[in-house]
Amino acid sequence: MVDMRFAKGHGTENDFVILPDPDGELELTKEDVRSLCDRRAGIGGDGVLRVVRTRVLGETLAPAARTAERAEWFMDYRNADGSIAEMCGNGVRVFARYLLHVGLVDSDRFEIGTRDGAKGVTVEANGDITIDMGRVERQGVSSAGLARGVVHGAQISVGNPHLACEIDEPVADLDLSRPPELDADDFPEGANVELYNRVAPGVLDMRVYERGSGETRSCGTGIVATAAAATPEGQSATWRVRVLGGECTVELDASGARLSGPAAIVAEGETSLI
Repeated sequence: MVDMRFAKGHGTENDFVILPDPDGELELTKEDVRSLCDRRAGIGGDGVLRVVRTRVLGETLAPAARTAERAEWFMDYRNADGSIAEMCGNGVRVFARYLLHVGLVDSDRFEIGTRDGAKGVTVEANGDITIDMGRVERQGVSSAGLARGVVHGAQISVGNPHLACEIDEPVADLDLSRPPELDADDFPEGANVELYNRVAPGVLDMRVYERGSGETRSCGTGIVATAAAATPEGQSATWRVRVLGGECTVELDASGARLSGPAAIVAEGETSLI
C-alpha cells in the first residue's frame, strides 16, 4: 500500500477530495472514490477531483469535451458514489483554487478542461473565482416526487441534467432525506433536483439533492440551473443564490452563464485509502 498525496477543498461548503495525478497513472475505481468520500472511515467529501494533464487523456475524451484539449489541466470529477459526472460548478472553482495554491498556474485568467469542454476561469480582486459556464439549455418541464408530494419545474442542462423547481413553502422546511423520484423518460441518467424560493428582488434561496451524492450544502451547476429557471427565457439577469453553505452570484445573458463565489483549500496530506 503506497501513500498518495491529497488535498481537501470546498466551495460554499460543497467539499471535495483533490488527487494530484498529472501523468494519468492513477486507476481510480468506484470503490476508491466511495472510500475517500466516506465521512466516517475516509477523508469525507461530496466528490473527488482528479488533477490530470489534459494531453495524457488523448482519445478517451468524449466529443463534448473536445474543447478541453486547449486547457493544460483537466478536472476528472467523480460523485461520492463513484459515478462519473459531466460537470461541477463548485468543483471547477475549487479545482482552480488548487491549481493556484500549488503553483500549477500563475495567471488570474486561464481555462480548465472538463467533460463539458473547456471552462474559462477569472480570479476576482476580492478572491472569488468566476467560471464561464457556457450556454444553459432549457429542455422542457418535468416533475419529481418528494416526501412532501410532487413538485414541477424546468428541465435544464448546464453540461449535466437538472430539474429546477420553484416552490411556495420555505426551502428550510423541506425533507430531502430520500432521493427524489424522477421520470426515467425525461432523465434516463438521473438528475440533480433544485428547490427554490424567490425571497427578494434578485435573490433566491435554494436546496439541492445531487445525483450520486445526496443532499449537499451547495451545487454550482444547480445554482446556475436555478437562476436560469427563475429568468424569463431570452432575458438577461443577475441573481444572488443562497444555499446552505453560503452564497454565489450568477450572471445570465445571451452569451451564457457566469458563476462567481468563494473557494478554499482547507487541508493537505497523505492517504493510503487508494
